[in-house]
Amino acid sequence: MDYETLSKINPKLIYASITGYGQTGPYSNRAGYDVMVEAEMGLMHITGSRDGPPVKVGVAVTDLTTGLYTSNAIMAALLARARTGRGQHIDACLSDCQVATLSNLASSALISGEKDSGRWGTAHPSIVPYRSYKTLDGDILFGGGNDRLFGVLSDRLGHPEWKEDPRFVTNSVRVKHRADIDGMIEDITKQKTTQEWLEIFEGSGMPYAAVNDIQGTLNHTHGKVFGTQSSEGVTDNSTVQARGMVQEIEHPACGPIKLVNTPIKYSHANPSIRTPPPTLGQHTDEVLGGILGYGENEIHELKKDGVVS
Repeated sequence: MDYETLSKINPKLIYASITGYGQTGPYSNRAGYDVMVEAEMGLMHITGSRDGPPVKVGVAVTDLTTGLYTSNAIMAALLARARTGRGQHIDACLSDCQVATLSNLASSALISGEKDSGRWGTAHPSIVPYRSYKTLDGDILFGGGNDRLFGVLSDRLGHPEWKEDPRFVTNSVRVKHRADIDGMIEDITKQKTTQEWLEIFEGSGMPYAAVNDIQGTLNHTHGKVFGTQSSEGVTDNSTVQARGMVQEIEHPACGPIKLVNTPIKYSHANPSIRTPPPTLGQHTDEVLGGILGYGENEIHELKKDGVVS
């Protein structure tokens, strides 16, 4: 079932292979999992607290980015086939995609030829203040990306005098006095709840964000959707709030369940969750009988022998 064999039968075939380390090179036969590639290809080294050990990202991000790169490559190959009439083999792997997503850090290392600065947690190596700070009941992140925004932050925190402090008047000196200003900010933020700070900074033009857990994220007003969806599609009376990233649908066996919706919005289409997640073996008869042409007796024997569910 390799590309060379199948492409002789159908030259228009687009064949995508996803592996740990690719079809060529010394690691091409090596097994690859997301966490191994995060370690080997630099991501784990730059993830974690400043003085802590290297850590993996909380989700299998290299798996996910590789899938996204591959889907984009397939789309490009489809466009190429429309022009040339020929398909092609797409060689995608976790290691290549992880190197690509090192992004500006890879560029800096290539241009400077110097060792990177390691892990920074939620902080930034060259911008201060730019990190999360403890609150009375959680954490909040501020992005003081320039001197004007630092002034906004100082005002909203109730310390406008910081703008005139020689240690903090420009970003370059704030970087030198990082520990001082970070400590002073956190002494203030600990005095109120995260929600109180969100309300204080609302409308300020300052980039800020609560550090939410998963439930907090899925119940966030920016991404939440209310209403139900039948097994055939979204009901007309669904009420959508903001971005609609959580959709409630009706499952024939489980009742109402909530699922994460597709993240892309189109101007002339409305992609959404079309059907509930299937139960085990739900489409066995449909696939074997309707698509592959198996008879009822053959399907019965396969189920009897435990070949299919």
